[in-house]
Amino acid sequence: MTATIEKLHRLHSPATILADHSVNTTEGVARWRAAVRDRVLTELDTFLRRNRIGSVRGIAVDDIARRYVAGGKCLRSTFMYIGWLCGEAPDAAALRAAAALELVHAFAMIQDDVMDESALRRGAPTGQIAFAEAHRARRMPGDPARFGESAAVLLGDICLVWADKMLRDSGIHPDSLERVWPRFDAMRIELAVGQLGDLLNDVRTEPDFGQVLVVARAKSGNYTVRRPLELGAAMAGCDEPLLSALSRYGRVVGEAFQMRDDLLGVFGTADATGKPGDGDLTQHKATTVVIAAQQLAEPAARRELDTLLSAPIVDADATERLRALITASGATDRIEAMIGDRIGEARRIVESAALPEPVRRVLDGMGHICTTQQS
Repeated sequence: MTATIEKLHRLHSPATILADHSVNTTEGVARWRAAVRDRVLTELDTFLRRNRIGSVRGIAVDDIARRYVAGGKCLRSTFMYIGWLCGEAPDAAALRAAAALELVHAFAMIQDDVMDESALRRGAPTGQIAFAEAHRARRMPGDPARFGESAAVLLGDICLVWADKMLRDSGIHPDSLERVWPRFDAMRIELAVGQLGDLLNDVRTEPDFGQVLVVARAKSGNYTVRRPLELGAAMAGCDEPLLSALSRYGRVVGEAFQMRDDLLGVFGTADATGKPGDGDLTQHKATTVVIAAQQLAEPAARRELDTLLSAPIVDADATERLRALITASGATDRIEAMIGDRIGEARRIVESAALPEPVRRVLDGMGHICTTQQS
């Protein structure tokens, strides 16, 4: 039985799928991506079991951490591993190193939930809500909400330290590790600066489209696609021309990814996203789709948009009206077209880059997969 299970694992491993050329189609790339995700989640599970915190005054900290680490799409780790494959053969240590990015992502999500005062993440209570509920259940002194936020911030710090440890202990060659650290540090600083920009990114301040795109690029686009690709390629020792091509690909796909996320932030559902589908509107976020609607709307519709968006509270009725106004303005179609343009550019970059053919097909497929509503 054990031998049979091991054979199945080999047949469905990322290396096997890549080697047997089954990445010729989008479906094949999706299978490869699923295999990478399975391996990443397995590595993360092993890491968390080895680095258990245990309970703190009866609060199961590890269980709350797992809500953020387990069950994600693993896009960032997948792109970092693709970067590695641009210069080296499939390698378990490289995949383990890439998995560390999911701990950085856990940190970012916890931080984001605190800043946005979010109640849901992946369909479950966010970190600060879970900690507050635990505080309340134990009838501890002090304000449960304040405790929840403070505890969540500390859990985010733990995830960031865990990311360092997982990368350092991945087993990757020291030379490869040395090439990664400067870029790893730069990516995390860029992410934090992007988060700071997002705090100031309120539609009521009337930012222009370019400003919004800069924030989106730093906060999400670069950190989801571009920087992970660069990390993996640097780890593999790829040359500058290839790093440059991957960087250009990552920039346009990352922007398309964020634009898709912006559409979901207005028109998504909790079932599809794991968090409220109207969050960007209720939080007065200046996103690409909202700013595009303001630019494209007729004068009367623009005045109504501005009035609704500037209200202290955007309730359910206002949200539905805003969705209708945004759709009528043509902003949704404009953003969809911009996503398509960027995916087309990414395809041209991939076609002209000096890449192994299976990796070229994976990048082409991943550009499509991570910018669709189902990604």
